[in-house]
Amino acid sequence: MTRARRPEGNLPVPVTRFVGRRQEIAVLRRALQDARLVTLTGVGGVGKTRLALEVARAVQRAFPGGAWMVDLSTVVEGGQVPQAVATALGVLDRSTRPPVDSVAELLHDSEALIVLDNCEHLIDGCARFVADLLSRTVQVKVLATSRQTLGIAGEHLFAVPPLAVPDEAGMASTEAIGASDAVQLLLDRARALQPGFALTEANRVAVARLCARLDGLPLAIELAATRMRSLSLEQLLDRIEGRFALLTGGSRVAGARQQTLRAVIDWSHSLCSPAERLLWARLSVFTGGFDLEAAERVCSGDGLPAPDVLDLLDRLVAQSIVLSDTGPDGLRFRLLETIRQYGRERLAELGEEAQLLRRHRDHFLALARAAAAQWCSPRQQAALARLRTEHGNLRAALEAAMIDPDGPQTALALAGALRQHWYADAFLGEGRRWLDQALALPDPAAAPARTEALWVAAWVSLLQGDLQAGRLRLSEAGERARDTGDERSLGFVHTLNGTALLFQGRLPEAEAEFSRGLAVFERIGDTEGSLWVMFQLAITLAHGGSSSRAQEIGGQALELSQATGERLCRAYTLWVLGFDCWRQGDLDAADRYAREALELERLFNDPVGAGLVIELVAWIAGSRGDLPTAARTLATADSVWSLIGTTLAAFGPPLRTHRDACERLLAERLDPEAARQARERGRQVSVESAVAAVLDRDGGAGSHADSPGRRPGPLTSREEEVAALMAQGLSNRAIAGQLVISQRTVDGHVERILAKLGFTARTQVAAWVAGREAHSGR
Repeated sequence: MTRARRPEGNLPVPVTRFVGRRQEIAVLRRALQDARLVTLTGVGGVGKTRLALEVARAVQRAFPGGAWMVDLSTVVEGGQVPQAVATALGVLDRSTRPPVDSVAELLHDSEALIVLDNCEHLIDGCARFVADLLSRTVQVKVLATSRQTLGIAGEHLFAVPPLAVPDEAGMASTEAIGASDAVQLLLDRARALQPGFALTEANRVAVARLCARLDGLPLAIELAATRMRSLSLEQLLDRIEGRFALLTGGSRVAGARQQTLRAVIDWSHSLCSPAERLLWARLSVFTGGFDLEAAERVCSGDGLPAPDVLDLLDRLVAQSIVLSDTGPDGLRFRLLETIRQYGRERLAELGEEAQLLRRHRDHFLALARAAAAQWCSPRQQAALARLRTEHGNLRAALEAAMIDPDGPQTALALAGALRQHWYADAFLGEGRRWLDQALALPDPAAAPARTEALWVAAWVSLLQGDLQAGRLRLSEAGERARDTGDERSLGFVHTLNGTALLFQGRLPEAEAEFSRGLAVFERIGDTEGSLWVMFQLAITLAHGGSSSRAQEIGGQALELSQATGERLCRAYTLWVLGFDCWRQGDLDAADRYAREALELERLFNDPVGAGLVIELVAWIAGSRGDLPTAARTLATADSVWSLIGTTLAAFGPPLRTHRDACERLLAERLDPEAARQARERGRQVSVESAVAAVLDRDGGAGSHADSPGRRPGPLTSREEEVAALMAQGLSNRAIAGQLVISQRTVDGHVERILAKLGFTARTQVAAWVAGREAHSGR
């Protein structure tokens, strides 16, 4: 009997209670059984997103391929919809294929649900993507939210109604009023601010009228609830009645509800102080959220002193105009899209839109440059995580930079400064598109930023396997670097020429170019360049049989990375040293290097590095004669390569030769059925799960269940780590932060721990951990 896979996905955990909508959820669950595309339509603020998420959570277990939320509110053009979906699914964008091809391939035979949220401003792009995806997959279903239909074949429409409101003409009892969904929502949100608030005989009429006047719109009700700290129900009614006078007898069609929502936002806006309104308008330039520092830097000045921003922001949070979220990166803020669009209109009316967009652009250019400067430091991982968090804002900043009338300098500088974001965060395809756009801008002057953007674009192209494009970019970059005396760029040109030669198997020429690049970096004291070239020079030497020199260069690279706190190049260097030890027959040393490299790869979403190390682990297992592990691990490596649309062969003939030898060994000596089962167990759906599968299997890379020092037990080493943190009372989110892995991975570990131990509660795990520690005498 095949065990059902645990449902996966990225559905956010709600922070407030979902109220009502039982009938709607039931209808939508049935609709998803019959249709592959269900679109929730309705006005902004009616609750389309929250309803879609509740439905997705309700049906999640029916989709073994996962339920995946794709928020399109930060996407600026229809052509970016496939990339947004690919990013949400964890499809790493390093290939030259269109993102929709990668998504369709990943989901071809998968039973997955895609929640496509906020489609209305990208309706054509969404329609094209969904039609293409559904035509190329078998069991994928899409649940979309939009203010208008996608208009494609097979679309099942569901108009989301406002929440049910009390019948003012026949209010018979407090109980009858309290049964209304709208009233329940108002009571729930009001109690969050006033725990003792209740529906009574004395206030039931006012509550019913308030919900009715707000037309049952969830956003309107929640905004009204925030004012119940300072206004009585009667005062709320007086203000709303006056503002909504034109709508009280109007139709309940969508247009009227739209006017109602706008009136509620107008009303909320009118209750803000002038300074609060100004900050609201200026905050609208952020896409996908912001932190306090960004708000202070971008929004202060011209009538809004920086010291006032914190207090004003706090007031906007208290009024539910701005939402706050605490995550791994600390406290962040965001505007609901409807609120953000309203603020953007006000910003345009103030005549400040162009100025604020420039401030926003300049702030995120400074952020990108700071991340680049922190590459060779202990803040490397944090800097990359910050760029991932700000991806929506970085897109918006690039959009603004592309239309800057002052020329392409800023666009080139920003696209080039984001080089680590493009290659270490698996945004190669998107990075290449931005770089190509920036380099295509008119360049009447020899912009200094152009040279850097050229070699960054070359780097991206080479990692995608596009050697021709990479060489063209390097040729121009080399000419410019020599003409302007830009030694740093010249060092990267030599290095990347070496990379291209290495990928072609031209080892002596590659070694010469790497040596030239290293000489430049050492002369100018550039640590980042030195680290990138050293591990590539070391693997070239190892391929050529110069083991002692490879070990020497690798050792120097480890010392340099250790001194600076850099980790990603360290992981690559450990892979090189492990590879060389394996070739020399020192399997134990190769094991140690591979495990350390993979532990570092846990910190990054880097498929190339992870794939290379996992390949090495498989070869080591083959050399030990552990053929099932070798077959299983090769399948895990293949899962990583398929995620980015490439194979090991893209990184040079020498590596492919070793892979072929391992495959021949398995074909000759491993039973075909055992090989099939091993391959099935080795398949993974993400880089993160692939690294975890190898490290957590029997205690880690190349280790064995009966290895000395490993206590026998039902859990892997990583599961024991998670169990110990559970015993300390840490939440899954806190455990993820402690171990530097995603919460989704922790969720899976926790589920497996409970299943293996036969427990149903975290307290049982705590007791089990305590018993183990007592038994071992710790």
